[in-house]
Amino acid sequence: MSTNKLRVIKDFDKLPSEIQEQIKLVYPYGFSQHLISFKNQHDETVWALPFETDDKYYMVRMSVQKARQIIEDDEDYDDDGNLKKEVREKYEDDYADLDYLDDNDNYTSDDDDDLDEEDLDDE
Repeated sequence: MSTNKLRVIKDFDKLPSEIQEQIKLVYPYGFSQHLISFKNQHDETVWALPFETDDKYYMVRMSVQKARQIIEDDEDYDDDGNLKKEVREKYEDDYADLDYLDDNDNYTSDDDDDLDEEDLDDE
């Protein structure tokens, strides 16, 4: 994380839809396993999902339970909690020009993580 970026702590549902969509691309298999904890200004432990853009470092405030509920309620995710392929492809097209998505540790484009059966046969 860059130290001179603006740090933003917000709830997921209060983020702009574009940022929510980008977060889904970075975390296509759900949020709960990627939460981190930190102390807020009142020395209380808070759980959040990290997400970084060119100019901001977001800490998206949510509990493990809330993270699971967001995915369960979101029509962009299937019954197994995975971002639907057609949604992922749309968001990848929509945000293809954003270099910072590649800078997020969890992000892989659809091209990076799909293996054809032919690829497996060659091994």
